[in-house]
Amino acid sequence: MMTWKLGWRQVRRVAASVGLAGLLLGLPSAGQQKAKEGNKTHRISTQLDGEVSTHEGLRLKLGTDLGNVRIHVHDAEVVDYKVELNTDSSEPHAQDLLKQFTVYARGNGEGVVMKGSTSTQGSSGRLWVTFDVNIPRNYSVDIVTGGGSIETDDINGRASLTTAGGNITAGAITGTARFETGGGHIRVKDVSGDLVASTGGGHISGGAIAGSAALHTGGGHIRVTSVGGTAKFDTDGGNISVEKAGTELFAGTSGGQIDVGEASGNVRARTAGGGIRVVRVTGSTNLETGAGSIYLTQVDGAVRATTAAGQITAWLGPEAKLPGTCDLQSSDGDIVVYIPRELPVTIDALVRLGDEHRLIVDPAFPLKVSYDGPAVGGRMIRAEGPLNGGGEVLKLRAVAGNIRLALSDTAKQLEIYHEQMDELQNQHKLHLHPDDAPGDAPEQ
Repeated sequence: MMTWKLGWRQVRRVAASVGLAGLLLGLPSAGQQKAKEGNKTHRISTQLDGEVSTHEGLRLKLGTDLGNVRIHVHDAEVVDYKVELNTDSSEPHAQDLLKQFTVYARGNGEGVVMKGSTSTQGSSGRLWVTFDVNIPRNYSVDIVTGGGSIETDDINGRASLTTAGGNITAGAITGTARFETGGGHIRVKDVSGDLVASTGGGHISGGAIAGSAALHTGGGHIRVTSVGGTAKFDTDGGNISVEKAGTELFAGTSGGQIDVGEASGNVRARTAGGGIRVVRVTGSTNLETGAGSIYLTQVDGAVRATTAAGQITAWLGPEAKLPGTCDLQSSDGDIVVYIPRELPVTIDALVRLGDEHRLIVDPAFPLKVSYDGPAVGGRMIRAEGPLNGGGEVLKLRAVAGNIRLALSDTAKQLEIYHEQMDELQNQHKLHLHPDDAPGDAPEQ
């Protein structure tokens, strides 16, 4: 899909010349150039409208120097629009400012092209612009605004939405979706294709993404219900949460928490300062945190997990055997592993500072416990040996922490599994549909 953008230098010049302080998000009113009475700041407004004939399956391509854009869907083969312009009546050139904003719309072989622009010659002041556009039900959209929010109904087509600094709120997208904002929040329902979304500092919330997803924020949270393909999530400081991950998951944050529900493919997750929780892993998994704990409710795949300052807790799954080596390491924290009674596995556990910490083994596990090094100072404790004939290696390394090997309680494990999945599902519902939540929505 072809996309187009306003030049950012042009956007900045326009914003400076009109003194853009905000955007009015009200319904368009009838009549021409009416003064609004009863407000502390009186405003005058005018409305521009029009319509262009088109056909289903085409595209609206809209670019505007500034303004909020709201896209609605109707059952007609026409694109019609209403653009409301507002400015303070106290502005010395208020009428001229309203006249200087123009809207151009025409049809072509690809659909409808619209452009909103302002001339800055001879006057300056604050201008508020709101586009309300109705498109056919089966139509794609390509929207660019130099300063304002974008809202859409469900789009039965592709969607490309770009704003220099407002929020983006979209319904379900039947096709690919690409969203970009300089600093606002992004919220989208289900996407049947791929999703690419980027914000300079807001939060990103999404429903079920059937394809792949590449999401980036300069400091907000990322929350997605599910991704069918490859998921790449990156935030400079927020939390990351996904209920179900498909082919692959790459998640990175400079200091937030990472929560993953069910991961059927490979997982790579790294945080510089938060914890990591994965409810169930079945593929190859690599987890790393600089200063947080790691919690794994059901391990059915090969896992490598390391933390510099936190505890690692892992429940090995009730499957017949592990498909690969599990390597859990903590520099300054305990390691607790729950092992099913009949799981064939080979244990290799080591506590480096054995004089100050312990290695605790459940009596159900016949392991050899030995001590390496001098009797006083620097002594290490090791537990090793096969369980149920042996299998893939469970390698555990703790420096300044204890290691505990406990007999797993399957009923308790399943209870924890369901509790954590329910918790993730409820969190995603609250953030994706905050208006449906009772009381106040949770803090972002």
